[in-house]
Amino acid sequence: MTANTILQFSVFFVALVALALRLGSYMARVYAGEAWLAQRVLGPIERLLYRVAGVRPDEEMSWKQYAVSVLVFNLLGALSVYVLQRLQGALPLNPTGLANVSPEVSFNTAVSFATNTNWQTYGGETTMSHLTQMLGLAVQNFVSAATGMAVLVAFIRGFTRRTAEGLGSFWVDLTRSTLYVLLPLSCVLALLLVSQGVVQTFSGSATARLLDPVTAESGTIVDQTLALGPAASQIAIKQLGTNGGGFFNVNSAHPFENPTPLSNFLEVLAILLIPAALCFSFGALVRDRRQGWAVFAAMLAVFIPLLVATTCFEQAGNPRFTGEGVDQATSTLSAGGNMEGKEARFGIANSALWATATTAASNGSVNAMHDSFTPLGGLVPMWLMQLGEIIFGGVGSGLYGMLVYAVIAVFIAGLMVGRTPEYLGKKIEAYEMKMASLVILLPAAAVLIGAAVACVVPAGTAPLGNPGAHGFSEILYAFSSGANNNGSAFGGLSVSGTFYATAIGLCMLIGRFWVIVPVLAIAGSFAKKKLVPASAGTLPTHTPLFVGLLVGTIVLVGALTFIPALALGPIVEHLQLSGR
Repeated sequence: MTANTILQFSVFFVALVALALRLGSYMARVYAGEAWLAQRVLGPIERLLYRVAGVRPDEEMSWKQYAVSVLVFNLLGALSVYVLQRLQGALPLNPTGLANVSPEVSFNTAVSFATNTNWQTYGGETTMSHLTQMLGLAVQNFVSAATGMAVLVAFIRGFTRRTAEGLGSFWVDLTRSTLYVLLPLSCVLALLLVSQGVVQTFSGSATARLLDPVTAESGTIVDQTLALGPAASQIAIKQLGTNGGGFFNVNSAHPFENPTPLSNFLEVLAILLIPAALCFSFGALVRDRRQGWAVFAAMLAVFIPLLVATTCFEQAGNPRFTGEGVDQATSTLSAGGNMEGKEARFGIANSALWATATTAASNGSVNAMHDSFTPLGGLVPMWLMQLGEIIFGGVGSGLYGMLVYAVIAVFIAGLMVGRTPEYLGKKIEAYEMKMASLVILLPAAAVLIGAAVACVVPAGTAPLGNPGAHGFSEILYAFSSGANNNGSAFGGLSVSGTFYATAIGLCMLIGRFWVIVPVLAIAGSFAKKKLVPASAGTLPTHTPLFVGLLVGTIVLVGALTFIPALALGPIVEHLQLSGR
């Protein structure tokens, strides 16, 4: 890595930790009902919302009631987005006269945004009207993110409560996540992005005169139509909420979405900000800040080596190009390395940082084409998704996934010494382990079974643009992205047909809700248990030893589950590329 790259990464991590510490502390006060200053400003709106919706702020829900509320709310959200797309041609705020969206793409998009995946089988500026983008997609960006945060808070209450039946109210947690966290942060970020040139307008398009007219069969083209729209407001929540769906088709590589180095820094920082801050909220809520630091350290212990690996693989360039005499050396005028599919203004460092952050954080936005990464450079983002989106992960969902791994790590440690394992004072027994197994196995099964089916049916292989190992990587990446609710696209695979739109839509549902239900079941079981006092035989879960055990568990499970599949795709492709 170059000194410039090291400097940029160092600045990024310092800013991330500094902001996450403050935000994490604030969010803990929000969920504990102790954010006095914010409540003074936003409290009247919160109480008005409860009155209008008939919600009792002191309501206590069992884990089953909480789960039903989550499922019903998100089902209604998905239905509303589906209907909006199917009728957009007859609705207002459609300045370019876009037609109704097809049923399969509407289904895929509705599921995608309700599950916080934001997988896109459409081109934003050529498919969705302004009304669909604002009322459908942007609203789901908020509420799907808030759903993940609410489930996390309920999960944490499972640890903090003793012999209790309730996990709090989903409606209260949803409202506070949206009103006190997501909305204020989105407003600030949207204004910062507008200051950098990100568009925010109701105009459908503008016409620009070309500096160099193009001659085509139809004649000389002197003008270019530039798509516009209310992009900044949607981009702010898409990054903060780890949603990822771009207003424009090329996502954050588009100059109207991400025009400057500063906008790129702000957006990639926003991707990891809330997931990182929630680690510190967790520590504050369980009244042991060391627990939050331990989880955060485990995330960094996986994230940083993989970030360095991606950067080094891309900086090393393409060995075939070296043989052809192509200059891939770093210089004052060039980032060097493999620049295929990358914006020259972002270079290797910011493309690798974005690719690693977005796939670690269940975000899915891209500022470079992952399909053009070197085979091993593309393997890293794919594997980060396959780990289950727990290395930072989605807002809320990443941390509750990581805490499930912590439960498994403690259970393994307990088996080693023949002692009933405990995590944060709660005994881990057969029921919790069965539910934790479902959390780990169901998304992984959806990825592997989905990719296997796609490889053997004509509808799965026909849309491939590349044969062989690279084509398999494209299929594996698509199902890894969908089933783990990431949403980023590798590229090279047309997924707007019925097969992929339906299959990946089903995988997104499994990856989201078949994980949330077992997580809430674990929370409900923990909440009913008594607190076991720590003793000399209790495994400390805030030490470097436990961080190492947790990281080892994650890496081992991820490697055993996916290395065989990865060997058929990017690893084979790397050997083909490097061989003579």
